Amino acid sequence: MTRTCVIVSPYFPPSTLAGVHRARHLAKHLPAAGWTPIVLCVDEAHHEERLDPGLASLVPETVEIIKTPAISHRLTRPFGLGELSLRGLLPLRRELFRLLETRSVGAVLITGSPYYPMLLAGEVKRRFGTPVVLDFQDPWISAWGAKQPPVSKAGLSHWLATQLEPRAVTAADFITSVSETQNSEMAARYSGLDRRRMSAIPIGSDPEDFDALRDTPTKGGAVSLDRSCINLSYVGNIWPGATEPLKVFLGAVARLAAAQPELARRLRINFVGTSNQPNEFTRFAVRPLAEAAGVGAIVKETPQRVPYLEALSILAASDGLVMIGSDEPHYTASKIYPNLMSGRPYLSLFHRASSAHEILSAAGGGASFAFSTADELASLENPLSDGLIRLICAPESLGKADPAVYAPYEASSIARQYGDIFSLLDAERIAPCA
Repeated sequence: MTRTCVIVSPYFPPSTLAGVHRARHLAKHLPAAGWTPIVLCVDEAHHEERLDPGLASLVPETVEIIKTPAISHRLTRPFGLGELSLRGLLPLRRELFRLLETRSVGAVLITGSPYYPMLLAGEVKRRFGTPVVLDFQDPWISAWGAKQPPVSKAGLSHWLATQLEPRAVTAADFITSVSETQNSEMAARYSGLDRRRMSAIPIGSDPEDFDALRDTPTKGGAVSLDRSCINLSYVGNIWPGATEPLKVFLGAVARLAAAQPELARRLRINFVGTSNQPNEFTRFAVRPLAEAAGVGAIVKETPQRVPYLEALSILAASDGLVMIGSDEPHYTASKIYPNLMSGRPYLSLFHRASSAHEILSAAGGGASFAFSTADELASLENPLSDGLIRLICAPESLGKADPAVYAPYEASSIARQYGDIFSLLDAERIAPCA
């Protein structure tokens, strides 16, 4: 017997934003877990970013997708309002309630960011009694946001999060996030939360995506690797929390260049999609730091987020991969999973408390470095330089990543975990405790 769930995700393929992958994976794999998904998203005609038809092709044609309208960004931008989920919130609400009135729905999952649709949780519960799961792919209230000037866009956004998150969280039947640390921080904010109703479920990745890449190779992308060089690649966002680890990594590259200048001349380190925005071509996060470290000739940066299959193609074609995390312990990187599944050797640098470091260390196939304090991070320049030389000159010594370690983070396994949560909540709804 299959039951129906609604996945509310304002962005969905062909959107190329990072947040689409949770809904994409679940839409594909939930049927095998006994749940038929209906995806509720905002029509891509109202998106501002470049679209990715290749990513949309990875969604099975059998998935029911309902697309809602939104207020045009041309009307709202003059007032400082561009967020898609706000422009489309009322149509999303209207369509969600229509589904709940006319279809037999066993659970609603609202995934973010963006987070504003999570505010619908309370009304869903009051009007329909349908269980609601909130999925926080990143913290809505963050330590970084708390440090921002109050009279700034980031500071005002943080203040708004402190006002709105409690309304959403207290209405949820279950909460998921990508790390136990993130759940612990949220539980500390809300004493009424039941930790048994919280799970840490990473975004994961789908190894079948690499099959699609082999079937349909990408051509003429934004990034062309220089095959006369040794190419190490980092594919993903560079955000404020990653700045200090990045500086230390670039310092390690400078040490390598000083010790082995001939090797350095053959080396290219490609940073791709560092702005995390498909339309951002001029905001360089890495280039100024690389030039300050004296390694500007080695580092090549492409700020714009590239189409998903192109990103996978870059991973698969690189000689080695670089993964850099945050100085915040809660951070876990969804990008580690496609990196592992690519089969390429890697060098990683994460906070010791990050689940990403734990997973990479257990999986093997690369050189994993970790830190707990700023002093410990600074002391890693020399070991990182040695690790880079090993990655470049003796990658076979790093072994291969163990698929058994990352199997729990494959999209099909992630979908089973959500299917179990939905089944638990649906059973409680049908036969509530006395």
